[in-house]
Amino acid sequence: MKLFVLALLGMAFCAASCMCPSSSSVAAGEGVRVSRLEDRIRVEIHGQLFTEYHFKNVPRPFCYPLLGPQGVPMTRHWPMRDAPGETHDHPHHRSFWFAHGLVNGHDFWSEQKEFGRIVQAALLDARSGRDSGFIRTSNLWISADGKVQCADVRTLRVDAKPETERLFDFEITLHACNGDVVFGDTKEGTLALRVNETMRVKPNPANEGKSPGRILTSTGARDAEAWGTRAAWCDYSGLVEGRTVGVAIFDHPQNPRHPTWWHVRDYGLFAANPFGRHDFERLADAHAGDLRIAAGQSVTFRYRIYVHEGDAQQARVAERYAEYVKTEQRP
Repeated sequence: MKLFVLALLGMAFCAASCMCPSSSSVAAGEGVRVSRLEDRIRVEIHGQLFTEYHFKNVPRPFCYPLLGPQGVPMTRHWPMRDAPGETHDHPHHRSFWFAHGLVNGHDFWSEQKEFGRIVQAALLDARSGRDSGFIRTSNLWISADGKVQCADVRTLRVDAKPETERLFDFEITLHACNGDVVFGDTKEGTLALRVNETMRVKPNPANEGKSPGRILTSTGARDAEAWGTRAAWCDYSGLVEGRTVGVAIFDHPQNPRHPTWWHVRDYGLFAANPFGRHDFERLADAHAGDLRIAAGQSVTFRYRIYVHEGDAQQARVAERYAEYVKTEQRP
């Protein structure tokens, strides 16, 4: 079965892997430097750490840390490591990740009993560059019973930006490599990050009395009212180490079901979820948001993550989204 599925994966994404050029290098301290390590891939921008992409012996690949303007941590440290003043809820909220809670009836979101794992099958590209760097991998979604439910090819493109902002694109192609695949209707998904504890709209006990964070969507929904609504973009901002910073997720207009729904919480979860319709809209039909991918077929989602100084207005998030929409599809 393993060899069979790997063969299917290879055939399905042969074109993508063959088109990937060999890794290039840049001088130390210049552009985006992508370094392959045994269990992760390190990404530096102008000589400063931006993130590390963890892929070995983990429930699913994730990026940690995710460092913003002037190197401030944009995501919660736990469960990767303990840090003062952080709550220890939702151990599956690993910084920045992509997963879903109902794939052919199997849970790939949580880390409770009998959860599925997303396992890297191949590193297709890890490339440094003066203007941007790339990570491209192929992955298998393996349920607790050992069966491959689907596969994906994902690409992270990180741009070389000044210390005042960070910008990267995330693209994922989900492939039905082992029969039909149904991404089920549940709020538990999908492209997600867990913001720094001090950015939360609802402060945790260690931050009571401090200035709360803010959520804003392209439709004007704010804070707790943003949950379950549809919008082209969503921004989460707040104080980290004494400075106001934020992160916005842009939903590409060509994505299925654009504009997406937002599973964004006052306690710090921030996720774009195009599958959770019955939860978000409180519909009686528990399958209203199901997305079926026929055997041998694929579906692609693209997002941009904009990490910035200031709140959504100060960072001109709406203008930056308009720029994103005009940008041609990049390799």
